[in-house]
Formats: sequence, structure tokens, C-alpha cells
Amino acid sequence: MTALLLSRRLRPAELYIVDVVLAVAVGGLLCPYAALESPDGGVREPLWVSVLVGMAIGLPLAVRRRWPSTVAVVISAVTTVALVTGVIPNFAAAAPAFAIGLSFYTVAASTATRRSVLCAAGCLALVSVGLVLTAGDLWSRTGAVGYAAVMITPAWLIGWLIRERRALAARQSDHLVRQAATEERLRVARELHDVVAHTLSLIVVKAAVANHVAEADPREAGAALRVIEETGRTALTDVRRVLGVLRDGAPYAPTPGLDELPVLARQAAIGGVDVQLDVRREEPAAVVPDSVSLAVYRIVQEAVTNVVKHAAPAACRATVTVTPEEVRVEVTDDGRRPVLTGGEGHGLTGMRERVALHGGEFTAGSRSGGGFAVTARLPYRVAT
Repeated sequence: MTALLLSRRLRPAELYIVDVVLAVAVGGLLCPYAALESPDGGVREPLWVSVLVGMAIGLPLAVRRRWPSTVAVVISAVTTVALVTGVIPNFAAAAPAFAIGLSFYTVAASTATRRSVLCAAGCLALVSVGLVLTAGDLWSRTGAVGYAAVMITPAWLIGWLIRERRALAARQSDHLVRQAATEERLRVARELHDVVAHTLSLIVVKAAVANHVAEADPREAGAALRVIEETGRTALTDVRRVLGVLRDGAPYAPTPGLDELPVLARQAAIGGVDVQLDVRREEPAAVVPDSVSLAVYRIVQEAVTNVVKHAAPAACRATVTVTPEEVRVEVTDDGRRPVLTGGEGHGLTGMRERVALHGGEFTAGSRSGGGFAVTARLPYRVAT
């Protein structure tokens, strides 16, 4: 049972029970015992007074989490009165100092630093006055102040350190949440870009064909419209899947991978690009992780889409080599495309980000003999 309690954070009701037990122990046993002490030759107060003063010092600890500053002030004030009146002799001040230390810890752990410092300084000064007034000479008065500081200040420091540590943990947790949200947003943005850019490119091409041959060849126009319908339905399904992530908060787990690459080649042919796909497996039994397989699919998809958008009609060759340790991708074409002066577009940026997430290497640029080339290397580890 003890190990179970220490391995998890206590609930509010359990913390309240702990505080009540602690208050009873301090206010019902420790402080009354200190109040029963009396200096040699001193006047002993009635028993009920000792018990009442001890309870007044210890029992407020039961509500220290609800009213931390108030409890600290009450315990310090009662302790000072008890010391000045002699109900608790100064040599027995360790018992009320323990109660004050607990209250100081709670103040520092649950209150803003400036407010807790003011509260602790005031209470410490109050208790020091009680010890000084009951001291016998200057040295004992100076020692009394030091005694109070040594007995009480560490409790406040521990509470303050715990508060700062909790605040740091909360900031780190918020940072991780924001970082995860940003990464998820970028991932969804990449998926939407790949889906929309690829399918809309094919739709635009086939719509242009249908518009061109609508009167001369209605059958070919109808075939183009059927391709547009099929491509649009596929895109709508993918977009709904991505938007479902934003609505439900579930992790996005799309299915395209290496096995769907032939479909990309057939779709590119619709857009006027002849794609020669070559998927090589140096070890047929090698199992590529789903995340790497998806990244390879999206890289090939974006590269082929760029050929359809900027270089069609053209010939394109996509080579995917699967080894037990990495997947290599190379997509080249022989088409002509306009020179981009504004830097990389979203497609190249998305491919570069996908490769970087897997710790790989990515290059893209014009070929010396004409055309464009995209290469990527995505390492992975086989689960054992």
C-alpha cells in the first residue's frame, strides 16, 4: 500500500486526509507536549491551557493548502504569544517551529514568490520577536534570531524550489504540446498539399482535353470526364480522411505505400507523362516501416505531379530501391520546365521535410542533359 501511494500523485481527498492526520499529530501531541514543558523554577500553567495552545498551533495545518498565508500567520502569531507568555519555553520552540516550517513550505509551494517572501519574512520577524523577548542576554538574542531562521527558512526554500520545478515542468509540457501540434499541423498540411496538388493537376489536364474535344469527339470527352470523376472521388476520400484528423483528434494514419506506386504511374499516364516505374528489393523479406513507405509514396507522387504540371508531355523514370537498411528514391524526367526564381515551392519543401524526419538525404535540381531529377535516401531500422 505504501509503495502504491508513493508511486502516484495523491488525489485532493487523500491530501486532505494526510493534512488532517498531520494536524492531529502536531496539534494533539507534539505542540501540547512542548507546552507542558516549563523552565526550572518557572510557573506551570494549567493542563488545559497547554493543550489548547498546542492545538491552536497545530490544528490549522489541516487547512494549510486552502488558506496557506492565513495558516502561516495564525501559527506564527499563536507561537509568538505562547513564547512571550511562557506557555512554551524557548528551549522547546522546536515543536512550534516544525508547524511553522510546514506552513512556510505550503506558502512557498502554492503562492507567488513575491507574496510568499513577504508573508514568510513577516512571520519570521514575528517569531523572532518572541524568541528575543524571552532570551537572557545579547548573545542569546542574536542566537535566537539565527535559530528561528535556521529552523524555518529551509522549509520555505524547499517549497519555493518545488514550485519552480513544477512551473518548469508545466512550461516544458506546454512546449511539447505546442511542438506536437505544430508537427501534426505540418504533417496534415503536407498530406493535403500532396493529395490536392496531385489530383487537381490530373483533373485540370483531363478537363482541358474534354473541353478541347467536346464537339469533335464526344466519346473521348466522356472518357475524360469519367477520369475526372474517378480522380475527384479518390481525392475527396483522402481529404475527408485528413479533415477527420482535425475534427476527431486521432493520429493520421494514411495507407498509401510502396504497393500503391503502380497506381501513381497509371495516373501520370492520364496527364501525358509516361512513367517507367522500377521497384527493386535487394532483400525481398525486408519489411519497410509504414512511415517510411508512406514518405516514399508521397515523394514519388509529388515528383511525378511536378512533371505533369511543369514538363508534360515528357518521359519520366522512377526508381525505388529497397535495402535492409534504407530506401533510395530517384525520379528523373526529360521535359522542359520554366526556371523558378522564387525558391522552392511547397512540394519540394514537403519532400525535404519528409526526408529530414527520417534522418535521410534529399536533393532536387535540373539535370545537365535536360530535365529534372529528385533523389532521396530514407534510412530505417528493422524491428527485432
